[in-house]
Amino acid sequence: MKLRALLLAGLYVAGGQAHAGLFSDDEARKQIQQLEARVSKLEEAGKQQAETNRQQTRSMLDLQTQIETQNAELRRLHGQNEELVHGLQDAEKRQKDFYIDLDTRVRHFESAEAAALAAPPPPPPDKAIDAAVDADNPAVEDRAYEAAYNLLKAGKYQDAIKAFQEFLKKFPDSVHVPNGHYAMGSAYFALKDYKSAMDSYQLLASKYSFSPKTPDAMLSVADCQEALKDKAAARKTLKQIIAKYPGSETADEAKKRLANIR
Repeated sequence: MKLRALLLAGLYVAGGQAHAGLFSDDEARKQIQQLEARVSKLEEAGKQQAETNRQQTRSMLDLQTQIETQNAELRRLHGQNEELVHGLQDAEKRQKDFYIDLDTRVRHFESAEAAALAAPPPPPPDKAIDAAVDADNPAVEDRAYEAAYNLLKAGKYQDAIKAFQEFLKKFPDSVHVPNGHYAMGSAYFALKDYKSAMDSYQLLASKYSFSPKTPDAMLSVADCQEALKDKAAARKTLKQIIAKYPGSETADEAKKRLANIR
């Protein structure tokens, strides 16, 4: 009986352990499935986050590229603005120098005229002698040049051309002759007669190379050539200016214009 009881107790214990083992395996499988589900969710979330990061990176790179492009454009526009400002300053300086020179000459005219008025009137000469005196009188010469130049300033370009032509014919040895050719070229240029303007400027540059107006005349020759669509000739003239007047403001201006000719 004792042996039977022991066997029954052993079977009961063995059955209980088997049931407990079965229950543990089911619980473990559930936990594993739950862990796998959580891992899948985390992997999916990681993939979505990685894709979001890639899109953000691409957007940042695109934005950086746009910013760099805009900065480059700003630098280019800034450079162009500096060139325009420098060119305007050069033009203003040349204009100021020209008017200072003109003012000096006008003051000279006024002084000469005042001296002439203060002097006793000479006896009336005959016409032949009067013409010769007029041709040799600096005051008359200066007034003739001033009258022609005033026509140019007033925008009466055709009248100014005629006046300068008469002046150059009557006073071929005047100190104003180089400026007369330059002013006449400016009048032709204003009338868009670029060929005649270029002829006036080239005559000044070749025959009166000593004149302070020669560098500006050569720049104006290049302007005429460019206006006449002869860019090769314009480039050649600008290179001549750079070689002939190195380090000067005129050479700097020629370099800028040469860079802009396409």
